[in-house]
Parts: sequence; C-alpha cells; structure tokens
Amino acid sequence: MSRRPIGAWSTTAHVLAITLLCGFPGVRQAHAGLFDDEEARRQIKDVSIKTNERLDTVAKGQIELANQIQALREENSRLRGEVEKLGYELDAAKKRQQDFYVDLDGRLRKLEPQAAASAPAKPVDESKPAAETPKKAASDPAAETREYEAALNLFRANKLKEAAAAFETFARAHPESTLAPSAYYWLGNAHYSLRDCKKAIDAQRAVASKWPSNSKAPDALLNIATCQQELADGKGAKTTLEALVSKYPDSAAATTARQRLKK
Repeated sequence: MSRRPIGAWSTTAHVLAITLLCGFPGVRQAHAGLFDDEEARRQIKDVSIKTNERLDTVAKGQIELANQIQALREENSRLRGEVEKLGYELDAAKKRQQDFYVDLDGRLRKLEPQAAASAPAKPVDESKPAAETPKKAASDPAAETREYEAALNLFRANKLKEAAAAFETFARAHPESTLAPSAYYWLGNAHYSLRDCKKAIDAQRAVASKWPSNSKAPDALLNIATCQQELADGKGAKTTLEALVSKYPDSAAATTARQRLKK
C-alpha cells in the first residue's frame, strides 16, 4: 500500500474543510444564531434585574409614603384632640372667671353702703299738706336687687346678649340705684365678651365718670384700656393706663396697669 506524502494529507484536509463549510452553510448560521440567543438572554436577564430593582425601589417608596401618611393622620388626630381639649379648657376657664367675678361682685356689694337701707327715716310732718309728697315713687331695693341678680345670672350662664339687654334695661330704669354702677360695669363686660369693644368702652366710661369713687371704677378704666388696645388705639390705651395709675395708685388694677406700661 502506497503512502501519500504528509503535505498531500494536509492539502486534502484543508480542501475537505472548505468543502464542508461551503457545502453546509447552515452550520455557520447555526453557530451565529447560538451566540445571538445567548446575548439576547443576557440582555433580557439584565433588563429583568434592573426592572426588579426599580420595582423594589418603587415598592419601598410607596411603603415609606404610606407610613408618612399614616404618621400625618395620627399627628392630625392628636392635634385635633388637643384643640378640642384646649377649647374645652378655655370655655371652662371663662366660666370659672365669670363665676369668680360674679362672686366677687356679690361680696363687694355687701360691703358697699346701701343708700336706701342706711338713710335715716325722716319723721312725717303732719302739718304739711299732702300735696308736698314727692312725686317720684320711692325705689324698692329688694325689687332692684332681684332685677340685678336676674341679669347677673344671665351673664353667669353665658347668655351674653340677654345679659347685656337686661343690664341696659336695669341701668336705664334705675339710674340712681346703688346697683347702677355695677350694672354698667357688667354691661361693659357683656359687650366685651360679644366682641363689641366700642359699646364696652361706653359702658365702662359711665362707671369711671359717674361713679369715680366706686370700687369698680379702677377695673372699668383697665377694661377701657384693654378695649382700646384691641382697637389698635395704643396711644389711647397708654393714656387710660396712666390715668388709672395716677387716680387709683393703690388698686389691684393699677398694679396691672403698671405692668402693661412697662411693655
């Protein structure tokens, strides 16, 4: 058996390889397609990983947002509860303040001289004709007290409009009553509680001007200054406070006035 040279075998193998490649083009295409599928899978995997990461980020953000919303709801609920509590406490404080002043008013009235009760009875001069009898009927202190107490009870019950009307009616009906200055004083307080500072000032000025020696006069001036301040009349408020300190230096209202003047 004859042997072919080595070079001949190499040439033959080379030709055979070329022939196979040329004769089977699908082999080359299959090889390329295989690499294309792997690249596509890799890209899909990368996209899937990135998508999952984004979804995780979005999910975490939504959870965090939901937690923040829940926290805000709880905070809002807490603040609403505090507002309701403060409103209740404010109403209770106003009620206690009204009760305190009403009680104080009663104590002061017991100390104030009652003209009708303290005035000595004049003997009747039977020699004078009956025509000289005073035309004005004598006041009834008991009836006046009942009217005044009724108005004061309306104020105590926080029925401010009704109280203001009752005090005004009393003041007009009994201008000479020993309870008149107190009626004007509480009339001013009722108007102030109704946020009508102008009417409050008018009522308190009546106390300070008509009854300057009354125990409520210093407080009336202090109330006037408070209303003037709320009406943005700082100059008028300062003048009123200075007048209060000058006229009633030893009163509790004057102590408060000095503190306000320092501010």
